[in-house]
Amino acid sequence: MIWNWQLPDWPHFEYDPACLSTAEQRFLKGAGIVVGTLHHLDSDARQGFTIDLISQEMVDSSAIEGELLDRASVQSSFARQLGFATDHRRAKPAESGAAELMADLYRHYAMPLADQQLFHWHSMLMNGRRDLATIGAYRSHADAMQIVSGPLHAPRVHFEAPPSAQVAAEMQRFIAWFNDSSPGGQTPCPAVTRAAISHLWFETIHPFEDGNGRIGRAIAEKALAQSLEAPTLTALAATIQVHRKEYYSALHLASQSNQIDAWLSWFAKMVLEAQQRTITRIRFLIEKTRLLDRLKGKINGRQEKVLLRMLAEGPDGFAGGLSAGNYQTIADATSATTTRDLAELVALGALQRIGERRYARYHLALPSPLQ
Repeated sequence: MIWNWQLPDWPHFEYDPACLSTAEQRFLKGAGIVVGTLHHLDSDARQGFTIDLISQEMVDSSAIEGELLDRASVQSSFARQLGFATDHRRAKPAESGAAELMADLYRHYAMPLADQQLFHWHSMLMNGRRDLATIGAYRSHADAMQIVSGPLHAPRVHFEAPPSAQVAAEMQRFIAWFNDSSPGGQTPCPAVTRAAISHLWFETIHPFEDGNGRIGRAIAEKALAQSLEAPTLTALAATIQVHRKEYYSALHLASQSNQIDAWLSWFAKMVLEAQQRTITRIRFLIEKTRLLDRLKGKINGRQEKVLLRMLAEGPDGFAGGLSAGNYQTIADATSATTTRDLAELVALGALQRIGERRYARYHLALPSPLQ
C-alpha cells in the first residue's frame, strides 16, 4: 500500500476551508460558554475541576493506547506539579510522568513548538521505561515503524511511518508549519482545522519509538489552547476514548490520501463533542453545589452519604438509577430505614422515583446540564 507521506503532494494537504466554518464558529462560541460558566464556581471548585478534568485527560489518552493509569495517582501528581494542596501519595513513574507532561502543557501552551519540548515530553511520558532504545529523542532504529495487529506469523499492517532517517527533516517541516500557523504566526490557521491537521501530520511521522498517540493528542490540545489564549479545558482524549474504534478507522483512512476533508470533519465532531462534555460537567458541578446547599440541615448522615456517592458518578449518574438495594448497601441501613430515607429524599426534591415497588429506581433531581 502507498501511504500519504509517499505521495508526491505530501505534506500539502488538500481540503475545503469552508467545510469547517460552522464548526470553527461553534468552537469559539463554546469556549466563551466554558469561561462564562466557570465563573459560577468558586476558586476552590474551579481548581478542583481543572485538576480533575486534565488528570482524566491523560488517563483517557493512555487508555486509548491500552495503558491503564491510576487516576488518583495522576490527579495527585498533577496537583503537586501545579503547586496545589495534595495528599502527597506516592505515584508510580508512569503516573508521575503523565502528570508532569500535562502540567507542562498547561503552563506553557503558548510557547512555540520545538524539538526540545517534544523530547522533554517524551522523557516525561516514558518515565521508568527500560524496554526502549531511545527516550527523549526521535527514533533512529533501522526497522520499519509499523502499526500492526494479528498473530506474529500473519501480521496485519495498518500503517507504516517514514523511515527513521527521514524523521528529523519531517519534524523540522512539521514544527515550522505548526508555529507559522499559530494565531500570531505568518499564516494563521483556524483553531479546529489546525488541531486536526497537526494531529494527523504528527501521527503520520510517528517520530518516537512509543508515546506518539499521547504526544500527538497533547499537540492538538496545544493548538486549541493557543487559539483561545488560555489552557484548554476540552475533554478531547476522553471523547476520543469513547469513539476509539472510529478514531483508528478515521486515522487509517486519512493515512492513504492527502485529501483530508473527511478527517477534518470527523475530528471537528470530536472537538465539539468534547467541548460540550466540559460544559455539561461544569453545569453539573453548579447544580450539585446548589442541591447540597439547599439540603443542608435537612437530611441525615445516611442520606448525605448516598447522595454524595450518586453525585460522584458525575452527569451520567448511576447506570439504570439507584435501587433500594443499592441504598441499603451504601448506607448500611435496614429495609424499613431505606424506605423512609428514600421517601424523604423524594419529598425534598433531591431524588426522582421512576417505577414502583421492587422496580423503583431513583435518579438525582437536577436540571439537565445541557440546558
